[in-house]
Amino acid sequence: MTRTSTAGAEVADTADSGDAPGDAPAARRELLHGLPWLVWRRHRTFLRLALLVTVVGCAVFAYQRIGLMDFLHTRGTTPDPDGRLANDFQNAYGQLFRSGSQLLEFLPVLIGVFLGAPLIAGEQEHGTLKLVSTQSVSRGRWVAATLALPLTVAVLCTALLSAAFTWLWTPAHTLAMGGDWLTGGAFDSTGPVPVAWTLFLTVCGIALGMLLKRVVRAMAATAAFALVTSLAWSELLIGRLGTLRSVSYPYDGDGPDLPPDAVRIDDWVSTADGKLYGYGTCVHGDAEACRAKLGIVNRVTQYFDYGQMAGMQWLGAGILLALAAVVLTFVVWRAHRRPL
Repeated sequence: MTRTSTAGAEVADTADSGDAPGDAPAARRELLHGLPWLVWRRHRTFLRLALLVTVVGCAVFAYQRIGLMDFLHTRGTTPDPDGRLANDFQNAYGQLFRSGSQLLEFLPVLIGVFLGAPLIAGEQEHGTLKLVSTQSVSRGRWVAATLALPLTVAVLCTALLSAAFTWLWTPAHTLAMGGDWLTGGAFDSTGPVPVAWTLFLTVCGIALGMLLKRVVRAMAATAAFALVTSLAWSELLIGRLGTLRSVSYPYDGDGPDLPPDAVRIDDWVSTADGKLYGYGTCVHGDAEACRAKLGIVNRVTQYFDYGQMAGMQWLGAGILLALAAVVLTFVVWRAHRRPL
């Protein structure tokens, strides 16, 4: 919270500040009236910082893409066997992609902790909600204004940064982050996933703040919740968003011949009719006799192809957005029906 004054004092301050018609605050008030202007005033530091990071981040990604396209036009995008192209790319652009990916992975957490958690908890802790109930503003209008503006800014900023970073990463996806688009960071930092994470963690932070009624406790709980959900996402869900593809090849043959942008997930051994065994089956003792007894003749590699990435991202984002809608519905219901 940027101010601890009462809601009534805030409204009076915005009405009587006496800015000249051409002043920036007066111009902003032409766009934001009443409660939206009050919400902006109380959270203006964080919202301005989010807008600044968005502008700077998009500008950096757009500028770096110019040099990146020159590099790819000169050197190509297919990794060479000796790894020289991948090494040169890593030296030139590795830090850029690491930093961009980390920004878009941590941004939803920061927004949830520093914007979502204090949004209602701060009002409860400072007692300004008691004054809101004495004003002519209805509880519904207050809830709508309190939630709409911060959520809109958060989603807009994340969407712009994600679009800019996706535009930078896409032509170099076979080289950036080791070519691993699933676990290397690209999956969670491009497309719709960062936007869905931002909305989900922000509304969860709002709900936790509403329940705990203390800013610091709500921020700590939101950070812990983000950590737990992130681990569940990476360990339990992300690998189930798509259907694994398989390629078989002779046990003693060369392979597998995977697409250059595929992500290798698991390896097995199999019989001629496709029965799978663990990759370490029949590797000790009389291995040949063991394989002959079980009928193992092939190796099998399972992978995700790059063409599956967009569908997996939208499915994962849809799950997060559905959960966010449920939590947001709870927040609105409780704000309407229960004392805050």
